[in-house]
Amino acid sequence: MPIRKTIVAAIALLASVWALPVRAADLIVVNAKIIRDGLPAASALAVADGRFVGVGAERDIMALRHPATRVIDAGGRTIIPGLVDSHIHAIRAGLSFASEASFIGARSIKEAMDRLAAQARAIRPDGWIVVAGGWTPQQFTENRVPSLAEVRAAAPGRPVYLQLFYRAALLTPEAVALLGLERKGLPAGALAQTDGEGNATGWISGSAKAIARLYESLPKGDTKARMASTRAFFAALNALGVTGVIDPGGHNIGPDDYEAVFGLWRRRELSLRVAYSICAPSAGKELAEYQAYTRFLPSGWGDDWLRFNGIGERVTWGLYNNNAPSPGQIRQFEDIALWAARAGHTLTVHWNKDVSAGVLLDIFSRVNARVPIAPLRWSVAHLHDTRPETLERMKHLGLGWLTQNSLYFAREDYLAALPSGRRGSAPPLVSALRLGLPTGAGTDGHRVMDYNPFVALQWMLDGKTVDGRPTRGVEETPGRIEALRLWTKGGAWFTFDEKRRGGIVPGMLADFAVLSKDYWSLPVAEIGTIESLLTVVGGRSVHAAGPFR
Repeated sequence: MPIRKTIVAAIALLASVWALPVRAADLIVVNAKIIRDGLPAASALAVADGRFVGVGAERDIMALRHPATRVIDAGGRTIIPGLVDSHIHAIRAGLSFASEASFIGARSIKEAMDRLAAQARAIRPDGWIVVAGGWTPQQFTENRVPSLAEVRAAAPGRPVYLQLFYRAALLTPEAVALLGLERKGLPAGALAQTDGEGNATGWISGSAKAIARLYESLPKGDTKARMASTRAFFAALNALGVTGVIDPGGHNIGPDDYEAVFGLWRRRELSLRVAYSICAPSAGKELAEYQAYTRFLPSGWGDDWLRFNGIGERVTWGLYNNNAPSPGQIRQFEDIALWAARAGHTLTVHWNKDVSAGVLLDIFSRVNARVPIAPLRWSVAHLHDTRPETLERMKHLGLGWLTQNSLYFAREDYLAALPSGRRGSAPPLVSALRLGLPTGAGTDGHRVMDYNPFVALQWMLDGKTVDGRPTRGVEETPGRIEALRLWTKGGAWFTFDEKRRGGIVPGMLADFAVLSKDYWSLPVAEIGTIESLLTVVGGRSVHAAGPFR
C-alpha cells in the first residue's frame, strides 16, 4: 500500500477510536423532562466516563447507544442537575446520624415522641438517644417544647439528649448521671431551668458555646461506627437529590472528626462530592494551628470526591459572635485573614448580623489592599438581615454570599425585631441576583435546620416560616429557575466548579436527580414534599427508589 494511503488509513482508524467515548454512552436516560437554564429543553441525556456527552431529543441521544449501554426510561419525570448544599455541617452530622432520632418534619409532639419511642425499641437497652437539632417548637401544633415527662414516657430509663438550636438542651436524669453533670457541673454559661415550684424541668439553656460544650460531652462511637453513620447520612442526602456538599467546619468538630469521611474516600465509598473547610480548635491559638494544619495542605487539594476548601466558618473564636468585637479581636481576625490571602486559601466566615457587617468588610478591604482576595472566592455565610448596600460592598470585593433557609424556623420575636425596612426582604435574594453577587443556597443542617433542600427551595419561593408567617415580599422572591440555580451552579461557584457541575450540559460532570414530582408545575406549598427517585453522581447511581429500585 502506498505510504500516503497507509497514513490516511491510520488516521481514519485513530479517529474512529477517539470517537468511541463520545458515541458509546455508558448510560442513557429517555422519556424525561429536562428544563435547562438558558438552554433548550430536552427529553433525553447520555453519560460516558462520568460526564454528560449528549442532551437533547431521544432519537438523537439513542444514536449514542451500544450493546453495553444501560438505558433508563424516566417515565416522563423531571430531571434536574444534582443539588449542591453550599453550607451544611455534613461531616459533623454524619458522625452520629445512624444513632439519632429526628424531629424533622414532625407536626406534633406526639409524632416526635413516637419517633423517640421507635428509636428506643431499635437500639440496645443501654444506648443513648440523641436528637441533635433540625426542629423548632413552631412546627408542632402544640407550639411548645416537649416536657421531661413526655420524653421519659417515650423512652423510659434511657439516656436522652435533645438539643434545640444552640440555645437549649433537654437531658433525662439517666443522661445527667452518665455524663457526671451533678458532680462536674454544667459548662460555663449554661443554666438548669426550673418550673414555678423550683423543680428541674430537664431543660438547660445557655450560650451557643455552652450548648456546644454540652454536646461535646456525649459519648462517641469508634471509627467503624462513624464511617457507617456518615455513609447513612450521605445516603439520606442522596435521597433528596443532593450530589455535593460544602462543609464549613464550625462547632463540635475537630481534626479527628474528619477520619470517617477520609476513610470512606480512601475506600471509594463516598456517594456525594465533599468540599470541606477546617476550623482551629483552640481559642487564642488559631493562627498557629491553621499554619500547622495547612503546611502540606494547599487549598484545592483532593479530587472530585473530596477536596480541601480552606478555612472557616469560625475563623476565630473571638469574632464568631460578632455583635460588638473588640479591637484585639479585630486585629487577630485580620492577621489570620492576611495570612490566608498570602497562602492562597479560600476563607468562609460565619457572620449573622448586618449591623456589624461593616467591621468584617473593613477588615477584608484592608487585606484586599495588600493581597487581592477576589481570585480566592472568599464568602460570608448567613447575613439573613442584610441590606443591598452590604451586598454591593461584598460584590466590589469579589466575595460570595452563602444564604440558608434558617428563617424558615424564625420566631415571631426575631421577625418583629428586624428593622422596619427589612421585614419584607429577609434575606434580599433578588437584590443579590440583580447585583450579580455570587450566591449559593444551603440548609445549615442539621443542628440548626432541616437538611432537606426542597424544604429550602419552597421557603425561597414563598418566603414563609414553618408556621406560615412571611419573611419576604414578592420583590425579593426569586423564580423557580433562579432558585434552582442557587442550588446548582450557585453552590458550585464556591469550589471553583461552576463550569464543571451544576448543569445538564455535555462536558459537565454527570450529576443529576430524577424527581418524584415535577418541580416546575407543582404548587409552591408542596415543593417541600419532593424527593429523588434516582440520584446519579459522576454517572454512577447512588440512590434508587420506586420504579428505579
